[in-house]
Amino acid sequence: MDETRPKADLRRYLQEARDALLWKLDGLSEYDIRRPMTGTGTNLLGLVKHMAANEIGYFGWTFGRAFGRELAEELPWISADAEPNADLWATAEESREDIVGLYRRVWAHADATIEELPLDAPGRVPHWTRQEVTLHRILLHVTAETHRHAGHADIVRELIDGAVGLRSNGDNLPEVDAAWWKGYHTRLEEVARTAGGLTPPRA
Repeated sequence: MDETRPKADLRRYLQEARDALLWKLDGLSEYDIRRPMTGTGTNLLGLVKHMAANEIGYFGWTFGRAFGRELAEELPWISADAEPNADLWATAEESREDIVGLYRRVWAHADATIEELPLDAPGRVPHWTRQEVTLHRILLHVTAETHRHAGHADIVRELIDGAVGLRSNGDNLPEVDAAWWKGYHTRLEEVARTAGGLTPPRA
């Protein structure tokens, strides 16, 4: 089977999600990229750190391709003994450059795995119920998870400073102004109240 095109398509969708996740950090302060914006602590830099850990595991250890044993020893937050959610936030000592640089190095390692192995290459994920997997399944899984977290980052970034869009130029949004968005928000609030049997908001 010629897998060149399917593999290329999957890699393209994965890279789009990676890029979307990183641009959400652009232009923000060290405080803002770490701010916990939900009750469960969701924050932008933590999402990047989390996906770096995921790719180390899924594209490395799953296929017996460790992402530098010496580096892994320097990342206690990916060990089995780490505290809960240790990979979902950055310490004050871990800089933006540290986390983003790690993520980019992990991309290179993951992309080498994807390039060198066929889609039906076998691997194993010990913590899954069905532990035996293929590169195809892992590529789909990581792509889906990266897009999911890029969606989280969309909402977190909008809550911080209103920046939205798949890319930094926001080219997947309607070409409308701030007044249109305000009216749109008001309209949706009115519809929600009507559907919920609530009184209209005060003018």
